[in-house]
Amino acid sequence: MTELLIRDAEASDIPALHGLIESAYRGEASRAGWTTEADLLGGQRTDADELGVIIADPDQFVLTAWDRSELVACVRVLKLSADAGYFGMLSVRPTLQASGLGRRMVAAAESAMAGRFGASRSRIQVFPQRQSLIAWYERLGYVATGETAPFPYDDPRMGLPLRDDLSFIILEKPLG
Repeated sequence: MTELLIRDAEASDIPALHGLIESAYRGEASRAGWTTEADLLGGQRTDADELGVIIADPDQFVLTAWDRSELVACVRVLKLSADAGYFGMLSVRPTLQASGLGRRMVAAAESAMAGRFGASRSRIQVFPQRQSLIAWYERLGYVATGETAPFPYDDPRMGLPLRDDLSFIILEKPLG
């Protein structure tokens, strides 16, 4: 990989973003990496309308990583409160997973939420069934808070559940 350009997503990036996110989370293409949700959810992970809303909202943005003209990773960053930020939708092209790119995108998200929002802590949510992903976040300094969040079973934009026990655990990390 050449030197990466990390920048905020623009509306013109939505088709490439949508393709990358879907390939990282859903379907057979996602199985080329280690972070697939294909055994938990079918259907889509997001859609172009949701990505447009995120990009237009001043309290959130999507960081993108480009290898020349190819989108290889992205992460959504959101202001939660005066002192907390959130990141999600972390997506790395499945064939590039385990290359350090995800770690680099998490660091960029943490830096951006601290710099742009003044966040002193970062929060994420993960399916408890994804133990290897939770362990990866723990190696990055994230700790389970004991809090949980329900899975939005009534929102097909989040995917079509393949099981009835989905929820999220909340992890947090101090910044700075």
